[in-house]
Amino acid sequence: MAEERVGHSQVRPWPLRAAKALGASESAVLVLIGISLVVVAVELLYSGMYDLSRATLQGPRGIEEQAIEILNTILLVMMTMEIVYTVAVSLESHTLKAEPFLLVGMIAGIRRMLVITATSTKHEGDAAQFHNMLVELGLIAATVVALAVAIWILRYSSFHFDRPTKAEEDLE
Repeated sequence: MAEERVGHSQVRPWPLRAAKALGASESAVLVLIGISLVVVAVELLYSGMYDLSRATLQGPRGIEEQAIEILNTILLVMMTMEIVYTVAVSLESHTLKAEPFLLVGMIAGIRRMLVITATSTKHEGDAAQFHNMLVELGLIAATVVALAVAIWILRYSSFHFDRPTKAEEDLE
């Protein structure tokens, strides 16, 4: 009695219908998340462009003072759009891919490294604070390298291990 016949089509048992409904609701939520992230990215980009135009009007000094904040905002937009890409891939394939998350981590690390380097002259007078900043910079650099290696491993393994072997191609 798990399945009933109605006309020519079969009615699925309730767990399959529930799984389908949950899959559809996951897709709907992912679409809403994607739209929200795109709105955030557009607003951040507008903010960055507004800051850039104001700094340009102030001349070279204004650009020099605002460059780090503008770059920080632009990199945040890149991170947000990479997350949007991840959501789109998840929506399309119903799988979670690791590479986009690794890219977001790399962009975040590089973003932080740029901010640290740009503000490092403020901390040169305090040896302890400068030392801590250098340690943080080194740890972030090591993390970015580790993420790059992880991306390389993912790409290498998908290139070499996801292709069918010659024997598998002959069977088809």
